[in-house]
Amino acid sequence: MAATSAVEHIALAQALPPRLLHFFKRFPPPQLSASASTTTTTSEPPTTTANPPRWKTNPFLPSKNPSTGHWHSPHYSLRRQADLFRLATEHNVLSLMPASPKHPETKAQKRIEHGLRVKGTGEGQRVKGKLWERTLQSRLEMRRQAMESMPDMIQLWRERGHGMGWKRFPRGKGKMGKEDVFKPDMRHAWVHERAAPGN
Repeated sequence: MAATSAVEHIALAQALPPRLLHFFKRFPPPQLSASASTTTTTSEPPTTTANPPRWKTNPFLPSKNPSTGHWHSPHYSLRRQADLFRLATEHNVLSLMPASPKHPETKAQKRIEHGLRVKGTGEGQRVKGKLWERTLQSRLEMRRQAMESMPDMIQLWRERGHGMGWKRFPRGKGKMGKEDVFKPDMRHAWVHERAAPGN
């Protein structure tokens, strides 16, 4: 059985690309390390290079030295980790890779927990949008009200002598002129003042 597993490991190593093979030589997976320790027949004591400290076992995660308290950066950057996991997925050795933020299973679990994590795409949210998009509804409503009040405005303009005494012109960007233009009794008061004797 041990010979069969050794042959399988050798065949697997021959099929791997040099980049993955170099990674497994530098950081052997626990499965292969355990099988190698059971099949070895040498009586030499383990060295520090063969059995590194426990806080140095994962090359994909930052590690903290318990004696000094200093943090050590991962041996591989996130970009190199993604390349190694891509190769491991292509050669069906993903189970031999250590835990990492770039692991496909870890990324899938984060996607399930957090979703897209894009502002405005969650439930009950909306995308901020441009300024003209946010104010479109209010501007359309203002235009609708202006079109509905257009006959009264035209009549008021004619009664005032086509601009005589017109103090405030209606503006589309603000509320300026609404009190003067759309006041219900303003037209009649102006007409009575003009028709009064002595004017």
